[in-house]
Amino acid sequence: MRHLKGVPKTHVYRIIRSGEVRVNKGRASADARVQAGDQVRLPPLRVSEKIEEKAQQAVPGREFPILFEDEYLIAIDKPAGVAVHGGSGVSFGVIEQLRRARPQAPLLELVHRLDRETSGILLVAKKRSALKHLQDQFRERETGKTYLALVQGAWMGKHKVIDLPLHKYLQADGERRVRVTTPDDPDAMRAITLVQLRQNLPARPAQGLPAMALLEVTIKTGRTHQIRVHLASQGHPIAGDDKYGDFDLNRRLPKQGLKRMFLHAWRLQFTHPASGERLELRAELPPELAAFILPPAVT
Repeated sequence: MRHLKGVPKTHVYRIIRSGEVRVNKGRASADARVQAGDQVRLPPLRVSEKIEEKAQQAVPGREFPILFEDEYLIAIDKPAGVAVHGGSGVSFGVIEQLRRARPQAPLLELVHRLDRETSGILLVAKKRSALKHLQDQFRERETGKTYLALVQGAWMGKHKVIDLPLHKYLQADGERRVRVTTPDDPDAMRAITLVQLRQNLPARPAQGLPAMALLEVTIKTGRTHQIRVHLASQGHPIAGDDKYGDFDLNRRLPKQGLKRMFLHAWRLQFTHPASGERLELRAELPPELAAFILPPAVT
C-alpha cells in the first residue's frame, strides 16, 4: 500500500489474489508477513505521479503531545481514532502528519504500531541506528508494554496469565481479524498476556451498564489485536471494541459518555538506544476515558 500510492486498494488485493505478487517466487496471501531477505515481485503498474503528489499535499502537518524527545527518538501520546500510518482505507496517519509538520527532519520512522482505536504511547525514531536498536528490543521482548483496559464483567482474582495462540486471517472484504486457535494450528502464533486487576467497578443499573473491571494488561508478545482477542476469549470483551466486543453493550455506551474503545497504552519501558539508560514512560488516561470510570480508579 505504501509503495503503490495512487493504486486503488481493491486493485492491490486483486493482483495479490491472482498470484501476480510473488514472495520468493511463490504465491502469497495478503496477510503474509515479509521477512528480511525475502524477494518480493510486483507486476508492472502505472502509478499516477499527479495522484501521488496530490496525496502528499493533502496530508496536514500535525504535532502530537510529546512525552519524551531527544535527538534519537520521540515518544508521543497518540489520540484514539488516528491511524499510525496510511493504508487500508486511511489516506494518512501519525507518521505522515509528523513528517509534514517537520519537513527538516532527516528521518522519522515508526518503531512499533498501535491500533487506530487505541490511544497512548507511540515511539518514533529520528535516527536509523535508534530505529534498529528499538525494534530489536521489541522483537526480543525486552520492552515492557502495559495497557489500561476497561472490560465487561467483574474480574475474578488479582493476577492472570493468558497463554493462548492466535491465528490471523482476512475476511472477504480484506478486513483483518484474529481468533484464538490451538497449538497444533500451522498458522498459530504464541501470544502471552499478563492481566492485573486495578479495580472492579459496580454495575450501574440506572444507566443500563453491567459490572466492569479496569485492568492493567502487559503483553509479552506483540500480536495483532492480542489484548482485544485474549480478553474477549475470557468472557471479558473490552468496552467499545467494535470487532470483538459485546455489540449490544457497545450501543449503550455512547449515551453514557464512552464513544470509543477503552484501551490505552499507558506505560512503556525500554532501554535508550544511545545512553543505555532504562526509561519508563507513562501516558495517563485521556479525559474521555477517565470521565467514564469512577474517580478512585484514576490514580
